Amino acid sequence: MDLRFKTWLQSRGNTLPQEKRLTREAIISLIIHSTFQFGASMSGVFLNLYLWRLTHSVAVNGTYSIIVYILTPIGFALGGWMIKKKDRMVSYRLGIMLIGLFYLSVIIAQEALVKYYVAFAIFNGLAAAFYWVGYLTLMYDVSTEQNRIRYLAYNMIFFTMASLAGPALAGFIIRLKEGLSGYTIVFGIAFCMFLLAALISMKIKASSGHHRVYYLKWTGLIMKKNRDWLKALLGFFGMGLLQGTMLFLPNILLFQVMPREDIVGYLGVLYSSLSIAMGMFISKYAQGSKSRLYLAISTIGYLVGVSLLLGSITIWTVVGFMILYSVFSPLQGNTMTGYYYGLIAKLPLKGELKVESVVVRELFLNVGRVISIYCFITFGSDLEGGMIPWILMIASLTQFALVWSIKNR
Repeated sequence: MDLRFKTWLQSRGNTLPQEKRLTREAIISLIIHSTFQFGASMSGVFLNLYLWRLTHSVAVNGTYSIIVYILTPIGFALGGWMIKKKDRMVSYRLGIMLIGLFYLSVIIAQEALVKYYVAFAIFNGLAAAFYWVGYLTLMYDVSTEQNRIRYLAYNMIFFTMASLAGPALAGFIIRLKEGLSGYTIVFGIAFCMFLLAALISMKIKASSGHHRVYYLKWTGLIMKKNRDWLKALLGFFGMGLLQGTMLFLPNILLFQVMPREDIVGYLGVLYSSLSIAMGMFISKYAQGSKSRLYLAISTIGYLVGVSLLLGSITIWTVVGFMILYSVFSPLQGNTMTGYYYGLIAKLPLKGELKVESVVVRELFLNVGRVISIYCFITFGSDLEGGMIPWILMIASLTQFALVWSIKNR
């Protein structure tokens, strides 16, 4: 399968100029991330539902997510130090292995997860941080200004394809088994996928000549001198204000109106299919000169989706909202990421601040996520109440700030 995947990508690139083609390491990175995401999408989506089934508490789910997002920037900072002192692949592989161990621990703990959910959240936040700081750095290294939009679009397509298959298979398995045993099987399969991703990562060699000085403590000074970078970071903070709630609420909300895990999984296929279609559109037609327009369009799409929930929360309004979110979220995310990577190359030391840039970006993003979840727990934890659509509406309106945070390239 890996060989067919690489052959297909290479054949797609043969009609392009040499500078726009993906390198061998870029293709391998897509394979690793797709394998990882297949396991992560199986387990991550249903970890929230597993907690919900055990507690029926929005507060527990929200608190779990808050702890994860508070620990993630700390993990990013530690992973960044590891990358500077050793290599990006050290943090990357450590993250994959730790996430695998995390889900193995979930299998062993089973219902005791609720008793120790704070410890599990800390473990999850640090493990995911090591993976993502390694991968985000790797994404920068294996792409160039000439092929980055294309690479990011392919990354999103295959990321979403893995996200499409994972929840569907997980939902089928959970529905097939009685009680909570299906969740154990799903987490076990995810563990195997993470192990496979770690093995494939051995095909990417350590980078040579990387800078060993960690400039994280100087990033505040750079923000003062580079207003474009600071504005982009504030844009990621704005993204977090919506993302925080959206990373755990939709599946709980859907399960509330349709209490079947397999339906949640199958609808995940629909959402992912729409994101793939948007990814293909971006890869073919996206232009850096229209970045601000793309962000405005995505925000309007969010607002239209949230407006469906204002009347009543039913399976149809929830599905309609998620369909629109699945279409416009990739447009927003790809635009912001592509723009930010372009800024990294213009910072002092000519790209040597890439690790620090990824770490600081995650800090701003996660502060937004934590604020979002805290507000939701405080004002919208009653799923039967009418505050949820208004909280989502306010969070969606904040996304207009992203248009201000960047400038067309």
